[in-house]
Amino acid sequence: MTPLPPLDELLAAASVVELPMRVRFRGVDHREAVLLRGPRGWAEWAPFVEYDDRDASRWLSAAVELGWGRLPDPVRTDVGVNATVPAVSPPDVAGVLERFPGCRTVKVKVAERGQRLEDDLARVAEVRRVAGPQARVRVDANGAWWVEEAREALRRLGRHELEYAEQPCARVEELAELRVALAKDGTDVPVAADESIRRAEDPLRVAREGAADLVVVKVAPLGGVARALEVVAACGLPAVVSSALDTSVGLAAGVALAAALPQLDHDCGLGTAALLDADVVPDPLLPVGGRLTTARAATVRNAVDPALLTAYRAPAERERWWRDRLGRAHAVLAAGPGVGDRSS
Repeated sequence: MTPLPPLDELLAAASVVELPMRVRFRGVDHREAVLLRGPRGWAEWAPFVEYDDRDASRWLSAAVELGWGRLPDPVRTDVGVNATVPAVSPPDVAGVLERFPGCRTVKVKVAERGQRLEDDLARVAEVRRVAGPQARVRVDANGAWWVEEAREALRRLGRHELEYAEQPCARVEELAELRVALAKDGTDVPVAADESIRRAEDPLRVAREGAADLVVVKVAPLGGVARALEVVAACGLPAVVSSALDTSVGLAAGVALAAALPQLDHDCGLGTAALLDADVVPDPLLPVGGRLTTARAATVRNAVDPALLTAYRAPAERERWWRDRLGRAHAVLAAGPGVGDRSS
């Protein structure tokens, strides 16, 4: 358990940035983040703006662990990384995939608001064409489908030999119902839980209710690398490590988690620095030959450039907003048992 630093110390260590993105992702064109310089290196705190203070406090736990604590020891020196294709039109797919050289797995965003299933089918078909028959292709719906919608969508998308479907429905009981329906239909598409793990009050409910074949874990939403390892162990399901549209600093924490997992059978979603048009380090943490190494991640995490923090400093109004939010998240942690609160 890492002791919670005083708020004044965190505020003094904080730099708020607004980074432009190459393509629109999760409905945003810019990614806002707070970089914190701790005694053990740089950390990132960037809960999505719609998350409440309790959610944001878990992300702060992760940042404190990274900048003020110690990370678990790795059991491997490198991890495989997947390419990520946002909800772009088919002609744009090849250009996105070019940013992920050597990646053998592709995650495709589907069920984007304002788009239709036909758009998803066309995008996935193009990914399969460009990536080739040997590539692993997975889709991510971010919980946007109802059970029957997911059932039909995965029946049709499954023709492209999907590795799995990530969070096709929002609720745990829906995921469990969908798995039964897919089995009845003979649709061979495993179900992965993402939001049901990282935002639920009880992240182990997914395994208990048979709602997923595997889990997608992210360092920041779960409260840190150590906490994420505990969740994976308790779930007893295969795990995939992913990012939350992090800067290279946040991605380095994801690499630390992936490297510490006792078993890792899937490529991880840790190549999303390729979706940013700017970063806080001169040489962003991008996969080489489809892989990221722990050594490279450690080097990048300590290479934050003050000139880039200045160049991409958030507007004054947004900086005040983030600093106020940091104070509220800190208050949530300070009111509980501590940064290592396992009840969350």
